[in-house]
Amino acid sequence: MKHKAVILVLGGAKSGKTTYTLKRARGLGRSLAYIATAQALDKEMAEAIRRHRRDQGGPFKTYEEPVDLGEAVRKVSGHHDAVVVDCLTLWISNLLTVARKSEREIERDVWALLSALREAESPVILVSNEVGLGIVPRGALSRKYRILLGVANQRVASLAREVVLLVAGVPLHLKGTESPLL
Repeated sequence: MKHKAVILVLGGAKSGKTTYTLKRARGLGRSLAYIATAQALDKEMAEAIRRHRRDQGGPFKTYEEPVDLGEAVRKVSGHHDAVVVDCLTLWISNLLTVARKSEREIERDVWALLSALREAESPVILVSNEVGLGIVPRGALSRKYRILLGVANQRVASLAREVVLLVAGVPLHLKGTESPLL
């Protein structure tokens, strides 16, 4: 049976996105996949990943995929009751700075992710930062990143059944059955 449940959870740094997402995923079953896009490129990130794994708890099987996210979703969907993708923010950063992909290549990767989400047999909950609420970044690379992530967030949101914005740990339902806007 195919589930068309795609949920996008947005928010700022330390807004409660991951805590909210893990709680939602735990409510979907016992066999849960966690696709991590983070890479331990420095000591600070290595410590953040360690804390994340410790705090994750529960029945999650972790898959690490910093670049080929669409393929990772394809591989694990259907083998678990739900899939968590954490996060699009670091994924776009990895594509831009580590994999050194062009804007056109990143756009193709986003379309590949959308295709995988449409075909997913398990519910997929994706986490991403909302980076477009602040000032315009000074550097060209930062501006490019903000645009690429904003476009990726828009595309995933258009496909998602539900979009939730976390502010200070409070979920605001922007799209979906609990949305006050519908």
